[in-house]
Amino acid sequence: MDPHVRDCIRSYTEDWAIVIRKYHKLGTGFNPNTLDKQKERQKGLPKQVFESDEAPDGNNYQDEQDDLKRRSMSIDDTPRGSWACSIFDLKNSLPDALLPNLLDRTPNEEIDRQNDDQRKSNRHKELFSLHPSPDEEEPIERLSVPDVPKEHFGQRLLVKCLSLKFEIEIEPIFASLALYDVKEKKKISENFYFDLNSEQMKGLLRPHVPPAAITTLARSAIFSITYPSQDVFLVIKLEKVLQQGDIGECAEPYMIFKEADATKNKEKLEKLKSQADQFCQRLGKYRMPFAWTAIHLMNIVSSAGSLERDSTEVEISTGERKGSWSERRNSSIVGRRSLERTTSGDDACNLTSFRPATLTVTNFFKQEGDRLSDEDLYKFLADMRRPSSVLRRLRPITAQLKIDISPAPENPHYCLTPELLQVKLYPDSRVRPTREILEFPARDVYVPNTTYRNLLYIYPQSLNFANRQGSARNITVKVQFMYGEDPSNAMPVIFGKSSCSEFSKEAYTAVVYHNRSPDFHEEIKVKLPATLTDHHHLLFTFYHVSCQQKQNTPLETPVGYTWIPMLQNGRLKTGQFCLPVSLEKPPQAYSVLSPEVPLPGMKWVDNHKGVFNVEVVAVSSIHTQDPYLDKFFALVNALDEHMFPVRIGDMRIMENNLENELKSSISALNSSQLEPVVRFLHLLLDKLILLVVRPPVIAGQIVNLGQASFEAMASIINRLHKNLEGNHDQHGRNNLLASYIYYVFRLPNTYPNSPSPGPGGLGGSVHYATMARSAVRPASLNLNRSRSLSNSNPDISGTPTSPDDEVRSIIGSKAMDRSCNRMSSHTETSSFLQTLTGRLPTKKLFHEELALQWVVCSGSVRESALQQAWFFFELMVKSMVHHLYFNDKLDAPRKSRFPERFMDDIAALVSTIASDIVSRFQKDTEMVERLNTSLAFFLNDLLSVMDRGFVFSLIKTCYKQVSSKLYSLPNPSVLVSLRLDFLRIICSHEHYVTLNLPCSLLTPPASPSPSVSSATSQSSGFSTNVQDQKIANMFELSVPFRQQHYLAGLVLTELALILDPDAEGLFGLHKKVINMVHNLLSSHDSDPRYSDPQIKARVAMLYLPLIGIIMETVPQLYDFTETHNQRGRPICIATDDYESESGSMISQTVAMAIAGTSVPQLTRPGSFLLTSTSGRQHTTFSAESSRSLLICLLWVLKNADETVLQKWFTDLSVLQLNRLLDLLYLCVSCFEYKGKKVFERMNSLTFKKSKDMRAKLEEAILGSIGARQEMVRRSRGQLERSPSGSAFGSQENLRWRKDMTHWRQNTEKLDKSRAEIEHEALIDGNLATEANLIILDTLEIVVQTVSVTESKESILGGVLKVLLHSMACNQSAVYLQHCFATQRALVSKFPELLFEEETEQCADLCLRLLRHCSSSISTIRSHASASLYLLMRQNFEIGNNFARVKMQVTMSLSSLVGTSQNFNEEFLRRSLKTILTYAEEDLELRETTFPDQVQDLVFNLHMILSDTVKMKEHQEDPEMLIDLMYRIAKGYQTSPDLRLTWLQNMAGKHSERSNHAEAAQCLVHSAALVAEYLSMLEDRKYLPVGCVTFQNISSNVLEESAVSDDVVSPDEEGICSGKYFTESGLVGLLEQAAASFSMAGMYEAVNEVYKVLIPIHEANRDAKKLSTIHGKLQEAFSKIVHQSTGWERMFGTYFRVGFYGTKFGDLDEQEFVYKEPAITKLAEISHRLEGFYGERFGEDVVEVIKDSNPVDKCKLDPNKAYIQITYVEPYFDTYEMKDRITYFDKNYNLRRFMYCTPFTLDGRAHGELHEQFKRKTILTTSHAFPYIKTRVNVTHKEEIILTPIEVAIEDMQKKTQELAFATHQDPADPKMLQMVLQGSVGTTVNQGPLEVAQVFLSEIPSDPKLFRHHNKLRLCFKDFTKRCEDALRKNKSLIGPDQKEYQRELERNYHRLKEALQPLINRKIPQLYKAVLPVTCHRDSFSRMSLRKMDL
Repeated sequence: MDPHVRDCIRSYTEDWAIVIRKYHKLGTGFNPNTLDKQKERQKGLPKQVFESDEAPDGNNYQDEQDDLKRRSMSIDDTPRGSWACSIFDLKNSLPDALLPNLLDRTPNEEIDRQNDDQRKSNRHKELFSLHPSPDEEEPIERLSVPDVPKEHFGQRLLVKCLSLKFEIEIEPIFASLALYDVKEKKKISENFYFDLNSEQMKGLLRPHVPPAAITTLARSAIFSITYPSQDVFLVIKLEKVLQQGDIGECAEPYMIFKEADATKNKEKLEKLKSQADQFCQRLGKYRMPFAWTAIHLMNIVSSAGSLERDSTEVEISTGERKGSWSERRNSSIVGRRSLERTTSGDDACNLTSFRPATLTVTNFFKQEGDRLSDEDLYKFLADMRRPSSVLRRLRPITAQLKIDISPAPENPHYCLTPELLQVKLYPDSRVRPTREILEFPARDVYVPNTTYRNLLYIYPQSLNFANRQGSARNITVKVQFMYGEDPSNAMPVIFGKSSCSEFSKEAYTAVVYHNRSPDFHEEIKVKLPATLTDHHHLLFTFYHVSCQQKQNTPLETPVGYTWIPMLQNGRLKTGQFCLPVSLEKPPQAYSVLSPEVPLPGMKWVDNHKGVFNVEVVAVSSIHTQDPYLDKFFALVNALDEHMFPVRIGDMRIMENNLENELKSSISALNSSQLEPVVRFLHLLLDKLILLVVRPPVIAGQIVNLGQASFEAMASIINRLHKNLEGNHDQHGRNNLLASYIYYVFRLPNTYPNSPSPGPGGLGGSVHYATMARSAVRPASLNLNRSRSLSNSNPDISGTPTSPDDEVRSIIGSKAMDRSCNRMSSHTETSSFLQTLTGRLPTKKLFHEELALQWVVCSGSVRESALQQAWFFFELMVKSMVHHLYFNDKLDAPRKSRFPERFMDDIAALVSTIASDIVSRFQKDTEMVERLNTSLAFFLNDLLSVMDRGFVFSLIKTCYKQVSSKLYSLPNPSVLVSLRLDFLRIICSHEHYVTLNLPCSLLTPPASPSPSVSSATSQSSGFSTNVQDQKIANMFELSVPFRQQHYLAGLVLTELALILDPDAEGLFGLHKKVINMVHNLLSSHDSDPRYSDPQIKARVAMLYLPLIGIIMETVPQLYDFTETHNQRGRPICIATDDYESESGSMISQTVAMAIAGTSVPQLTRPGSFLLTSTSGRQHTTFSAESSRSLLICLLWVLKNADETVLQKWFTDLSVLQLNRLLDLLYLCVSCFEYKGKKVFERMNSLTFKKSKDMRAKLEEAILGSIGARQEMVRRSRGQLERSPSGSAFGSQENLRWRKDMTHWRQNTEKLDKSRAEIEHEALIDGNLATEANLIILDTLEIVVQTVSVTESKESILGGVLKVLLHSMACNQSAVYLQHCFATQRALVSKFPELLFEEETEQCADLCLRLLRHCSSSISTIRSHASASLYLLMRQNFEIGNNFARVKMQVTMSLSSLVGTSQNFNEEFLRRSLKTILTYAEEDLELRETTFPDQVQDLVFNLHMILSDTVKMKEHQEDPEMLIDLMYRIAKGYQTSPDLRLTWLQNMAGKHSERSNHAEAAQCLVHSAALVAEYLSMLEDRKYLPVGCVTFQNISSNVLEESAVSDDVVSPDEEGICSGKYFTESGLVGLLEQAAASFSMAGMYEAVNEVYKVLIPIHEANRDAKKLSTIHGKLQEAFSKIVHQSTGWERMFGTYFRVGFYGTKFGDLDEQEFVYKEPAITKLAEISHRLEGFYGERFGEDVVEVIKDSNPVDKCKLDPNKAYIQITYVEPYFDTYEMKDRITYFDKNYNLRRFMYCTPFTLDGRAHGELHEQFKRKTILTTSHAFPYIKTRVNVTHKEEIILTPIEVAIEDMQKKTQELAFATHQDPADPKMLQMVLQGSVGTTVNQGPLEVAQVFLSEIPSDPKLFRHHNKLRLCFKDFTKRCEDALRKNKSLIGPDQKEYQRELERNYHRLKEALQPLINRKIPQLYKAVLPVTCHRDSFSRMSLRKMDL
């Protein structure tokens, strides 16, 4: 066999050698926390109980509320609820379970021990499995396993042909299908022939057709389309048996006859049938074209709807498929993926997921005899897409063709390859098969060959016999493939079409009737023999077929011959040919010549011109069809075979010339086409490598081709890289090359003529060998680097006992030989080994040669090697491993594995590459990024095979180079970023921990047998002289630490450096470096090798300095507490103090660490000590980065050895410990449980994304990512969304990409299912619990430190603060139990801490405990009440009185009640009862006053509680609620702290309802209260003197004065100790008040508030505050100026509301003035109150009284509730109006209101003018508005009654005023003026004023009392007429000409009115004008004379 063919076949069938590192999957690249494996690790978590999730049971809770509402609304049945009943309630309620032994005096140590045991039990082992990994791009250290090399497919389509029916059935019809791409003008698949004829029709041809082979009966076919587009058509062509007449005639009957008319046309049909029968008998073996049609594929696919079909989602993991031998491929994965890589991404063209469609094609076009060529077809197809297609106008042949189109299934059954081999062997050969149809891709496809394929397609195109003499009209061409010249030498290699034999020796083209120069549309497919000789050729014979039956005319007459030799100069001859045709049979030995050669004595058609056009196309994985490749392979094979001279093309190369030719052919490889290079890539690289390893011997000389081969490889690899952009993984590794190295490459078998390994040395027929090549290697080939050495093998231990052992057998076949069961029929491995151990000629080791070539190369070669360094690195590593394996060196000590020379080369190589990185990172960013990662992966691989010390020295080299460069850079971030990537990849090694030598104490798990290798390898793990080192060394990046733990030292140094706030420009790398540490830790966390706690503690020791580093960053961490409380985090010391302390955590040596070696002191030491300028602005980290850092901290704290931590804490200064506590405080907030509801709200996790965007943006701005890399990442992003879901390697990876972690999906699908939300809440709950328990453990260690050293008590406050903070957060029951236990222990150890030093904390503690006492979870309650009881008891024991706790608890309860929404008194009642029970059972204190004091306190609390319950009932009734709060506050008049609390609660409530004025009043009252007590405490001139100072702000404030006899003195312990009873507290309250006034629009009051504030600030010389205040004042006053009319600020509307009816309880017969928001209509408040009380008592019970008359109680229905609502206006006496000038004055400090009621004496409301009376009612309230509540009681009422004439006077005065206003308005408003005028003088209303005058002025009244009124009215009219005149005059000046007439009309009316009034006005009452009046009259007689009724 030809050596090239042999090589190809060996390449396709040989087994792969795969290197697998046994523990590789434990490196960080495969961290289960970042994969979907995290879900599995979260199984079986306990559900944590959180109060926030336990909503009260909806139904019964609501009923209870409704009951309460319906009960009486009385505020006080007795002064403050009945003591008696309340105590009775309490005594009868049930306590919670008591804690056992709570009251025993157990020693503290014992308590600590018990608490510790309980805390440590049932803890979750792996912290990181609860924490979602950071949202990174693909982790850089993950190298995906490359795709298995396999046959290429595009998207696959299954087409089933179901039936074909014409209107008439008279003869058999033959069909073929193929795909065409119109745009590329290319046929893109071979033909699929199918036969749907009935048996009867087939019968007609029986004489001509051999029995059909089953393979030719297929009716379904699978087409592959690599480049689907809108231009793809499925073309169906029909042929029929040749008959006389042209196509048109033959098609005619099909067009005219209709099936329905069959009976009508019976005779005609019979005739046609018999004709057809004759033609079939005679011409049965010839065909003629008949009809065609086309289907636009994309229309079908897109209209079928691209519904994702889940069933075809490709989810194949390599494991499942290893066993199936002949499973040839994994079809659609590669197809789909390569598509995604290479198309422009036309989404509509996705063929993998549409709904299957069944098509019925009804119209066929008849073939035009002169338009058969492909050119014509493309024109037709292009035309079909136009709306006005020419084809539509043609008359069609009607028929019915049914076909099914669907996406091809993964592994169709009974499937045949294009060579007719079974894809999967199937036994039943009688089943109709499915054919795979070979694709001719529209554009190049770059996939290496992996199967044997050798096909030839022949396309006769046209023949021109126009100039040939003689009759040649019905022409057919017979095609044969000949291996010699004798006619019998035709080979049976031509594939049959349909219903015929599988192969035949000849094929005929269809005949076009009577055409001398026909076109053909035939495709003839030939199976090429594996080896071709010069005699193989194609023979074409042309025949004339006579269609008419004439006497003695033969059926066919030969009319010409031509041929094509198959080989030309040893190369396959293909392409377009235009051949001359000879008239006679060709002569002897013609086959070696071409027909173009003029042979002597031959006759040719048309003078030897080319008349026959034919195209020959080969699809072959044997013939490269590229001259350069052919030459190279030929030369190499000639060397192998030693066959000289070599013939290449026209040259003969002699041996002496061979070397030059070989070298030039190697360098000429560059000129070859890319597509063949890729197709023969594996073979090509193998041959080049072979030339390196086995230098050929030419003419007795060894020729060294290493350099030439290296250059050729480098250039080929670069070509692939540049041209196949889409084919790279994230590290820029080309997939084809990566899979070559991973699977195909192996050290060449260096023995020249060894038998080729492989199945039976390739005996048997070739294609079976091909078949054996499965897509996934057969399982028997464990030539894997499988280190899972069989444990049946006695001398290899099963578990790794040392780092060497894992690297031990990298290819485990020795073990496999012993455990023979693993080997199968493949004896390959052993033969491989024998060949190697046989006598070998001197051979070079590939890795050594490669390293050498690389080191010595220079110039462009070096550049191209650098570009693709990864390739050479990976080749080198695989070669090294193979070498060790084959030479049994895997057990050898590492030092002696490789020769010195090689190690030097590697060191030189690494060093130069590092310097390249450093010098070029700014210019060639993208290349350097690749180079950097390649180098890191290389070093990572070397750690597995070479001496570790050596590899570390290489790492150090790289580090040194980077560091020296860093100092000279202005912006180092890019370089540091590269170094981070480098480090991260190296640290992803699976033995990272072992490499760090985590101290001698760490012993590996006991191994079954002592390990040999660990003894031999001197770096066997753990050095021992560690015990004596100072503890500090373990916690700082000290020199010993970094020498001992080399890699960990590097990692932490990077972290410290980048997080250092002084580090210039490294901000963008925070996320990156934190992710690196996070990833390492989470990987250790889940590593089964370290699951034992002792071992984990050792691992944690590697990270102890992390604690210090994170402590340094406290000021920069994201402040998680902000969301929690407004105050932000309580950092114990300001940032400035942080800076000033120079005993910083990071020692000087950090600086050295940068350089990667311990170099002497650096030039910029300052940057590592935080002694820079104080108060510097820190950049804060993003929330995500901070969270990652903190989880790392917690992991170290959780797993580190407690005694070590404690020793270290002992060494820390107070400042540093405080900083640690701040850190823990932050952790509490950071990991707080969010609650299920939040998860539901956050369902689509939008907020996370936005934070990340910020981080990404920063990274991009700061340039840590090259733009190019970003693009690569983005394009990968597109791939990730591709249907097959995988842009990376093996199918396993393909799976985890889908849902990498639980939030990865959120981007894809927004709504998560219920179960997912539950799961998230479960994880979050467990994380919160575990995190808080770790914090608690750490706090305990801190406390122990204090106990042991008996110093540093000052930090206990900090401990307490963290504890309290954690109690305030959302916590699980589990945590709270432990938390309370710790808190009890803390209080009992340091009682004076709470009661003397941290008094604020005591208050906080009481509040937290009480809050948990009202928890709905009983365990929490019982622990909280136990803690509270002990707290009182301890307070009592210190001073026989527990005033402090009493007071704090009472205050806490108040504020709890005031603020908490979901507060449940029932639960609290149980806790109070529990506390009582403890007091009763406490024997020790039985004799003291303690139990009574407890009882008092509990009862008092219970009272408050009952009031609170009432508040609960009135939650819906804001007025009532505020009244209650008001009353409770009043009840605390003697306890200033509590009163203050309640006033603030009220302020809060008002603000919620936007009653800003009222809120401001509450704050002013609070301030007044504080001022009162402050003035008692200390005498400072500038402070306000009690509440008197505040009088100007509100007259109500005086009620805060502390003058009553029961006032407590503020010096008493525990009184006025709140934070507000200080000067700054007072200032705070006033500032809040000012803000509220400002919001209420009461700017005048703002001024008053600041008047009190300004002196305080002036006294403190606080210019900054003063400037702010004056700024605010300026704002306030300018607003007053702009809003002078007052309409812009509406202050409120007032209503009188009276309640009548017993239903109202204590509201019955009460009257209030309600203040409602501005512009409230009567209807609105009436609707609100009616609705509210209607809901409470029932709608039919409540009635609103519509009038404002006094209500008579007796007339009301006792079972109803009545509400009377009246609009009232502020009322001022005349003297008051002097002071109330502005709009504000008239709306502030209001106590009197008025409303009017019209009535007549006989009870009607309205009557005639002379009987119309009016009642004015004036109300006085108990407090002035605005007050601290919105309704105030009416305390006083007086009424004024006006007589009819007085009513008339008021009316006339009002009218006159209106006129005056309208006249003098500026600017004038004519409309308004005319309206008023019309109302005064218009004819219609003349009745108005006139009638009044006529009624009251027509005669002088008889009663002298009325004289004055008469006179006053007369004067009013006088004034009125005067005003009318003015108004008319004004109007005249305003009107336009169009209104002249109107003006005249008005004037006429006016005169008429004036005349009528004249006599009435002029009549004076003589009595009033006497000279002197006897009685000196009061000026105000008017008011004295009116009837006045006082109602007091």
